[in-house]
Order: sequence, then C-alpha cells, then structure tokens
Amino acid sequence: MSVIRNILNSRSSQGGNFFNILTQILGFKPKSLTHYKKAFTHRSLNRKDEEGNAINFERMEFLGDAMLSAVVASHLFKAVPGGNEGYLTKMRSKVVSRKHLNELGKDLGLINHVQTNIPKDQFGVNIHGNLFEALVGAIYLDRGYKYCKRFIYERVIDPYVDIEQLEGKVISYKSLVIEWCQKEKKEFDYEVYEDTGNDELKHFAVKLRINQRVVAKARATSKKKAEEKASKRAYYALQNKIE
Repeated sequence: MSVIRNILNSRSSQGGNFFNILTQILGFKPKSLTHYKKAFTHRSLNRKDEEGNAINFERMEFLGDAMLSAVVASHLFKAVPGGNEGYLTKMRSKVVSRKHLNELGKDLGLINHVQTNIPKDQFGVNIHGNLFEALVGAIYLDRGYKYCKRFIYERVIDPYVDIEQLEGKVISYKSLVIEWCQKEKKEFDYEVYEDTGNDELKHFAVKLRINQRVVAKARATSKKKAEEKASKRAYYALQNKIE
C-alpha cells in the first residue's frame, strides 16, 4: 500500500505532469519521483534536506556518469573482443563525450524540466549533458541496474554506437595536432587573446603556430573552443601530412 501511495502522490506533484513526462522520456514508469526531482534541481535553489545536505543534481550527475561508463564499457568489451585497453578507452570516450551527452540531453528537452533560479537561457551548453547524467543516476537509484542499462541501450548504445563510425570519429582536433607535432618534433604554440569586436559576448581569438608559422586562426566565446576550432582548421590544412 505504501508503494501505491507513493506513486499516487508522485503523480499529483508538479501539477500532475511530471510523472507522465518522465514516463515518456524513460519508456517505463518510475516507482517514485524523489530521485528524479533531485535530478532536475539546480544548485541555485539552495535546497537542503533535514540533515543539511545540499539537494541538487550534481551528486546524481556523478553517479550517472559512472553508470554510463560502466554500461558502455561492458558493451564495447563484448562487441570488440580484440580491442586492447587503450582502444576500448578511446572508443568509450567517444560514446560518452561531453558533446554527445549534450546532444542527448538537448534532444530529450531535459532543460525544460529543471527547477532553477537562473534564467535557462543563461546556462552553458553543458547543462544538457549534466542533466542527462543526473537522469541516469536517478534511474539507477529508482529502478536499479536492469532498468538503468535498458535506458542506456535504448537512448545511447542502440541508436548511436556503430563501431566502424566510432573508429573514425575525432573527439579532439587539438589532441591530434599536438600528438602529430610531438611525434614529428615540431614546435607549436597557441596564442590566445581577447577579441571583443562588435559582439555583445566576449570572444577569444587564437593563432596556431607550427614551427613559427601561423597555420590557422579562429575565434569563439571561450579559449578552449577557439583553440579547438583553430586546431580543426589546421588539421584539415595538414591532413595529408598528419594522416
């Protein structure tokens, strides 16, 4: 009776919509909404439990990240019996990359359900992936490993994990360029400087030099993005040599 009561209470919370929304996202009915509510609570609300512990999705995000890595690692271990540790680690990184998780969270519209005191248009792009990981953590706590694995297969592995495509997928052009420079004993340098221009948002510009010669330039809203953008341009300019 207590389980039924919890479910009925869960259905009536947040205007009676949250239970139905979760069921559509998950593909199965949650037992209790407690963990899911935490998975969609931003730290800006400054909520705490009776013991003074913070209530937000950050700890859930940590758990979800671990579950994603474990399930994907298990799948790759079975799918590629000849893959060594380095190969499997690289392949797993491609599946659970921040960019991919952000795309998954965005496709599910998870940001529409987060509770926060911050305007949602002020969040960085990583909020989508963070919420996706938190949701996976909530599933594990609510329904256990079996349902968690099922969700990861349906949302991540079955639609997106193609071994041949993953082998050719580049995670970081900067890493590729640096690795090539080090292998070929070439000097390289990323010169980063602020470039506000006429844009409302602050931008950063990057010049990538290899052996004292500028091979690529780029600008973006963060140093990391600008460096990656410049590295991608350098990679395609030097593709024949690098490959």
